[in-house]
Amino acid sequence: MRVVLAEDLYLLRQGLTRLLEAHGFTIAAAVETGPDLLAALLSERPDVAVVDVRLPPTLTDEGLQAALAARREIPGLPVLVLSQHVQQLYARELLADGTGGVGYLLKDRVFNADQFVDAVRRVAAGGTAMDPDVIGRLLQHNAGSEPLRRLSPREREVLGLMAEGCSNSAIAARLTVSDGAVAKHIANIFGKLELVPTEDGNRRVLAVLAYLNGAARHPAGE
Repeated sequence: MRVVLAEDLYLLRQGLTRLLEAHGFTIAAAVETGPDLLAALLSERPDVAVVDVRLPPTLTDEGLQAALAARREIPGLPVLVLSQHVQQLYARELLADGTGGVGYLLKDRVFNADQFVDAVRRVAAGGTAMDPDVIGRLLQHNAGSEPLRRLSPREREVLGLMAEGCSNSAIAARLTVSDGAVAKHIANIFGKLELVPTEDGNRRVLAVLAYLNGAARHPAGE
């Protein structure tokens, strides 16, 4: 699996490179500025991009903006964003196009190698990997939205764990319930968000995006 990595701190960039390579990834490019990131994404077209939000030359949201520009040119390009702090605006920009293959983790999560690598793989596969702190901030902002009002407290809890990237069995373990109970909650979530079965089976991602954006999304063409 080919990765483009963007991080301006040399030691962290080298550390992430070695970590990913140790887990079987190929680093197609490791860059330190926003313009270099955009160029690398468009030329390399990797399986996934791992991007620090703040990159030179502006050290504001250069990394995120470069990744979003690349996604406009390469629809669905998987992007995992790393940030020092939760910024709701960054998360909403990343989620705005309503497609999967997105993640937003706080840099603290990088120090848990298994968690970080799992997040990279999930995003590359077209799923989501959202930091619990990011989910909490978005949930607080969207608490009064129509989709969330339809869900029971337990269903919101299940959907939050889905947004983190948890499987049904992992959700069951976290909530100390059966796999069947989780499956029932997820079916209810799909129904309340009016997400009908799709050919590519992406209702799970669509439900997560509806949850995080505070507005139900439907498959294209409906």
